[in-house]
Amino acid sequence: MNIGQVKIAEDSDFGLLKQLVDDNSNWKLEYNNKDGATKVWTKMTVNSNFKMVKVHTVFPNVSPNTMFDVLHDPEYRKEWDEHMISSIEIGYLNPNNDIGYYALSCPSPVKNRDFVLQRSWLDFGTEKLIFNHSVDHKSYPPKKGYIRGDSLLTGFVIRPLERGCFLGYITQTDPKGKLPSWLINKLTQKFAPKVVKKLEKAAEGYEIWKRSQCNPQYKPWIYPEQTLLSKRVCVSDVRDARTQNASTSKFYPLFLCSVSVRAKLHRVVPFAESRGRGRITKIRLRNEEVES
Repeated sequence: MNIGQVKIAEDSDFGLLKQLVDDNSNWKLEYNNKDGATKVWTKMTVNSNFKMVKVHTVFPNVSPNTMFDVLHDPEYRKEWDEHMISSIEIGYLNPNNDIGYYALSCPSPVKNRDFVLQRSWLDFGTEKLIFNHSVDHKSYPPKKGYIRGDSLLTGFVIRPLERGCFLGYITQTDPKGKLPSWLINKLTQKFAPKVVKKLEKAAEGYEIWKRSQCNPQYKPWIYPEQTLLSKRVCVSDVRDARTQNASTSKFYPLFLCSVSVRAKLHRVVPFAESRGRGRITKIRLRNEEVES
């Protein structure tokens, strides 16, 4: 999906993420630790001066389910993400797509950055996929004290191993501002292994932390009925304001199946379909007419 484009993620979007993670053609290997458990690649793309960075790593003491939970859980992120200033769940599009706001601190004299992101995910059981990209929301415009960055694509592929799990991580971010692209490329490449190491440590402590919470079963990224208790994103608040064809671009709203867009335009869609922990769940909804 393009920056600013808001739509329910389709099979092709998840397929692209898997292709980027699995295909190492035209990627340059930048880092390979001694035991080969963590590798970092980079490559340039035609749409940005900022390199795309890819990490493959293995977490022998972390289950795929736990890794999936850690990457989703906003409350736990407050515990391990030392750079996070604010994280706000703006609302959901459907049980597998939501929109949120994230602000992070940067070392002085660099200004802090913030992002508005659409996140999409699927749990196939055998593998779990998450990705995000930058969008706009009228209630979260750029604000003083922050530079609004763009996530072109940040994604994760999680797969079970005989012991632990495999994590594939892709990121391409434009932090905006006046920082030169060569510096950002160098820093991103250097810090990518440190990011996954911190993520591993966080994941190893997650289950104990979660059991200590007042509602340890609250996991809306798994249980779609919990998602529907949250605030729903208004279509008019997230219309694509960046593309030239914003007025005619298709927004496949809110309760189309996130696995693929099966409903024809102007058809009544009475069910939402969601995948969690490898299962498909259908939820009865109010009738929603699909807009073009």
